[in-house]
Amino acid sequence: METAAGKMTVCAVLLAAGSSSRMGSNKMLFDFNGKTPIELCLEAFSGIADEAVIAVSQDTAQTAAFAAEKADIDYPVRIVMGGARRQDSVYNAINATDADVVSIHDCARCLVTPAVITSSIDTAAEFGSGIASVRPVSTLRRELDGEVVDRDSLLEAQTPQSFDRQLLLEAYDAIDDSLLYTDDAAIFRAAGNDLHHSMGSKFNLKLTTREDFAIFRALLPVVNGEGTETKKMAFCIGFGEDTHRLEQGRKLILGGVEIPFEYGLLGHSDADVLTHAVIDAVLGACAMGDIGQHFPDSDPAYKGVCSLDLARTVCRRISESGCTVNNIDATIVCQRPKLAQYRDAMRGNLAECFGVSPDSVSVKFTTPEHTGPEGRGESITARAVASVI
Repeated sequence: METAAGKMTVCAVLLAAGSSSRMGSNKMLFDFNGKTPIELCLEAFSGIADEAVIAVSQDTAQTAAFAAEKADIDYPVRIVMGGARRQDSVYNAINATDADVVSIHDCARCLVTPAVITSSIDTAAEFGSGIASVRPVSTLRRELDGEVVDRDSLLEAQTPQSFDRQLLLEAYDAIDDSLLYTDDAAIFRAAGNDLHHSMGSKFNLKLTTREDFAIFRALLPVVNGEGTETKKMAFCIGFGEDTHRLEQGRKLILGGVEIPFEYGLLGHSDADVLTHAVIDAVLGACAMGDIGQHFPDSDPAYKGVCSLDLARTVCRRISESGCTVNNIDATIVCQRPKLAQYRDAMRGNLAECFGVSPDSVSVKFTTPEHTGPEGRGESITARAVASVI
C-alpha cells in the first residue's frame, strides 16, 4: 500500500474468534444482504491491504473460510486459531504475518469504510499507531456521583487500530500478560508508547445486541454509497407446511435437533419437517417456489442431507434476490414425544440459518388429541409463517 509515509506492506488482522451471548447466537454467522460480517470486512480492506489474517474460533472457522473464498478481494487470506482472550487472538494473528503495518479490526464492526481504514493505516505509518476514534456527543455523567464529565477531553475508540508491527510485538512482550486488555491501544499504551488517533465514523458501529441487527441492515446501503437511491421496501408473508411419516430405524430430527425417540421421520433428506416448513414459508414470501424445486428428492446429492444446510442455502439465495427474513412463526403437530424442552435449541438453529435473532423465531407445539395421523403416531406435521423484507 502507498501510504502517506511511503510504500509499506499492510496486513488486515480481522478478529472473528468470538460471539456475543447478548445476540443469542453467533453474530459472525449473521447475514447482511447475502454477506456475513467477515466477508463485509474483507471487502472493506480490498485495495488497501496486501494480505489478511483472520483469527477464528472453532465456531467461526468454516464461515471465515467460506468468506475468504466468496469475497470480492484482491489479496490473499490466511486463517489462524484465536485464543481465550482478545489479546491472545491478536498475538496469534500478528505472528502469522511479517507486514510492516498491522491493521487490527473487529469483524463485528462490519460497516467500516475504506476511508476510516486508510486514515488509521496512514496515521500508523507516520506515527507508529493509528486508533480510529470519534468524540462523544452525548452528555456523560459518572454513575456514582452524577458529575458531568468533560466530553471534549474524551475519545471513543473504535477499530481498526493500526500499528507498526514491530512496535506492537515489542509492546506485547513488555506488558503483564496476566492482565486483561480491552483493545490493542491499551496494550500499546501500557508498554509506554504514545497513542495517535485517526478518523473514525459514527457509522462504524459494533454489532453487539439484537437491536443492532435492524440498524446495521438499514445503514449498509448508506455506507456502500447507495443511500442516494430510494428503494422500495415491503413486508411479504409466506406460508409453509410439511408432513413426514414416522418409521422405526430413523432418527427424529426437528429444527436441527436430534430427539431421542423410538421412531424417526422418513424422507429423502433428514426429513426435518420443521425446517422444511420454514424453508417453504420463506421461499413463499419471496415468491421463489418451494423446497422441492430448489432441492428435488430425485437428486442424490440431497440424500440424507442436513436440512439446516438447505436453510442456509435458501437464506443466501433470497439475500441475492434482495430479500431478508424478518421473523418466523412455526407450529409442530405431534402426539408424541413431548418437545417443549427442545424449543430453545430449535429456535437458535433456525435463527442462525436465517440470520435473525432467536427472539425473531417462534416455535410452538400442539397435540391433535389422538385424532388424525399425527394423533395416531403415524406422522408429524409442521406449519410455518415467515415475513421477509
